[in-house]
Amino acid sequence: MSGSGTAVALLVIRGVFAILFGVVALVWPGVTVLALAFVFGIYAIVDGIALLAEPKGAERRWGTIFAGVLGILAGILTLVWPAITALTLALLVGIWAVVTGIMEISTAIRLRKWIRGEVFLGLAGVLSVVLGVLIFVRPDAGALVIAVMAGIYALIFGIIMLILAFQLYRSSRTTV
Repeated sequence: MSGSGTAVALLVIRGVFAILFGVVALVWPGVTVLALAFVFGIYAIVDGIALLAEPKGAERRWGTIFAGVLGILAGILTLVWPAITALTLALLVGIWAVVTGIMEISTAIRLRKWIRGEVFLGLAGVLSVVLGVLIFVRPDAGALVIAVMAGIYALIFGIIMLILAFQLYRSSRTTV
């Protein structure tokens, strides 16, 4: 698979898993913190692996590697300690969202010279940062509100990742 094909596939994987997480969080907002932690843990690990699996020729910077490792660590910690409190889970999700959001904004700025549609990656980054800040401001809002906020975020983020994958796919087809 070519570098751009791999990048498209990884964006699709990130988008699909984000949408699945979003649907679960919205369909069952009353799930326990334990179940939400489990679903988030798996999502964060898959997202982190996808970030680390970017092709070597891609614009792969320390920030992307850091965000990937942070996602995997956040996922593992969440799965190892599933009885984590709602507040701790909220702060973990908040930190993860802010860090990955900043990295996505940075990547979008770097990629603007090479691809069209980079605004979608930047938008996903802004959305991530906003979610993280909202969680920091109101970590006491409870698991139900966090589940709904995270579900809405994940759905929008997943759709944006799929749009970006489509844009990258179209871009790679017109340059060949």
